[in-house]
Amino acid sequence: MGIFKAYDIRGVYGQELIDDVFYKIARAYARLLGNPKKIVVARDIRPHSEPLFAAFARGLNDAGADVIDVGHASTPMSYFANGTLRPDGSVMITASHNTKEWNGCKLCRANAVPISGANGIKDIERMVLSGDLGEPAAVKGTVTKVDVLADYARHVRSFEHMAKPLHVACDFANGMGICEAAAFKGSPLTYDGLYEDFDGSFPNHEANPLKTETLKDLQALVRANPGKYAFGVAFDGDADRAGFVDEKGEVVPMDFITALVSEDLLQSAPGVACLYDLRSSKAVEETIATAGGRPVMSRVGHSFIKAQMRENDAIFAGELSGHYYFKANFTAESSSMAVFSLANIVAKSGKPLSELVAPLRRYSQSGEINSRVAGDPAEVLARVKAKYAPTAERVFELDGVSVENWERGGWWCNVRMSNTEPLVRLNLEAKTPELMAEKRDELLALIRA
Repeated sequence: MGIFKAYDIRGVYGQELIDDVFYKIARAYARLLGNPKKIVVARDIRPHSEPLFAAFARGLNDAGADVIDVGHASTPMSYFANGTLRPDGSVMITASHNTKEWNGCKLCRANAVPISGANGIKDIERMVLSGDLGEPAAVKGTVTKVDVLADYARHVRSFEHMAKPLHVACDFANGMGICEAAAFKGSPLTYDGLYEDFDGSFPNHEANPLKTETLKDLQALVRANPGKYAFGVAFDGDADRAGFVDEKGEVVPMDFITALVSEDLLQSAPGVACLYDLRSSKAVEETIATAGGRPVMSRVGHSFIKAQMRENDAIFAGELSGHYYFKANFTAESSSMAVFSLANIVAKSGKPLSELVAPLRRYSQSGEINSRVAGDPAEVLARVKAKYAPTAERVFELDGVSVENWERGGWWCNVRMSNTEPLVRLNLEAKTPELMAEKRDELLALIRA
């Protein structure tokens, strides 16, 4: 079935993703965990999240597990509930940034440890397709409602140490970022909001800050009020990602947020590890090292990053897609913690965000360029490796193929396959715009040959 993805389960509701399949997924998930006693289940605001919740809860109950129903929540809230309520696992019913037709779920074990295609989703798929769900429990589980919003907001507010009050602009896209904003109430951080009414049809724009066109309304609000906002933030549909614009309405690259947050956190925890995904600018690695931290490169994907954070006892990790992971939130994302961290930085510095970001723009980046290839994407990666391995300083395969030729050649690149589409993705950076353009065109010709 096409709904079983690398990091979650996701599909168009009413097609492959139907209530009966969700019931079977719940039974298989319970079997995977080995007779769990209690499971946290949360959901986003999409209309079909309600029947999917009912189906999933029934499946867990039939497997003998009690359901802790935390209601409508952001994905970071579901991780918080997992970490604090001490269940055997948690489920977030959401399709994240996908459009209104989609839904699905993100699955975790205890302590907010994610279940991915590499460590459980394929097993769940096999059980669902074979009908190997085990026998129903002799004693069914129950459903108990628990509201965690106030506790989560208090938890996030403990992260705030602003030197002065700030006012920001927020685009909630009618999604679960509205829950995240509960943390701002009662703090020195005030905000004006766009689209702050829950609406799972996302009537104003797609809830995906990775697409810069979805930031236009936020940019317009900031630019129409010069001097009013310290920065702007846009949340994705389930609020586990955030995109930022500066006080001028200019988009701040998400890896630069990783650099700034790492620098701030390292002031109180020198010497610890901070992770950055391998598509990030060299400026991120350099900033972490200069701040006294231990920069650790990670592969793309939340399940891999969270495992690597635990292995390295990292305080923070940032991903180019706008996921920001905090050890303080059970090694999981918190978009509102990222907002507070940026507010802490701006308030303390006394400088506008654009000035803080400017030194990070010292190299030339291609951005992520996708190429649809006719043949096997793995053959493309093999061509890249074969061409550059003899002369590059380093070629490695942490995620796809990365070529490091920074010291001698002044550039690096990563070429990787999409986990969900027949695409090859290129990210490249060079010390000059001219070299970036030359190497970008050279790599694209090789990829698309």
